[in-house]
Amino acid sequence: MEKVVLKAEKRDVVGKQVRALRRAGKLPAVLYGRHIEPLNIALEAHSAAQILSKLTSSSLVTVEVDGKEYPALVREKQRNFIKNTLLHVDFLAVSLTEKITTNVSIQLEGVAPAVKDFNAILVPGLTELEVECLPTDLPERIIVDISGLKEIGDGLYVRDLVISDKVAVLNEPDELIVVATAMAAEEVEAAAAGETVEPEIIEKGKKEEEEAE
Repeated sequence: MEKVVLKAEKRDVVGKQVRALRRAGKLPAVLYGRHIEPLNIALEAHSAAQILSKLTSSSLVTVEVDGKEYPALVREKQRNFIKNTLLHVDFLAVSLTEKITTNVSIQLEGVAPAVKDFNAILVPGLTELEVECLPTDLPERIIVDISGLKEIGDGLYVRDLVISDKVAVLNEPDELIVVATAMAAEEVEAAAAGETVEPEIIEKGKKEEEEAE
């Protein structure tokens, strides 16, 4: 993975005074962690926003403050949703030699034959996984191939994941990631909650009626 560097400078401006900082094109942020005292910092707003828009919560970045580099994860982004601009960012500084526990988002990839051939609906159970690993081994996202969902009722579980042996998944093996279903709404909720359900088989003649809804 390409090294991502965000250049920052220490800031003394806090509280309501940060508005002036933002008007000057700066993005206020804070850098904290187990081995450092919290640092109030500021980044160049435009370039930082461009870089941060491409990162996930498990992307490892390097925050450079006055020439010193801190490996870090983005922990929180505060945004003005009307103007679609960043207001503040929290960075968690990490040690590259110590394992961390964090959540990694799940990304479904591929085409499920159950959807293509049987008009199934994909119902997610988990949208992220809890993992433990070294920061340098942390995946930006976990890709889940859904091409094995061939029929209504087929599902993928944590135990089905193919993932690096450098990354320990802390979720229970029987937790549901995604299921191909044609079930009633209340049964869908039960499936997402990890409960055992019997799939309802939809007859071919019902497809047009469902597609018209």
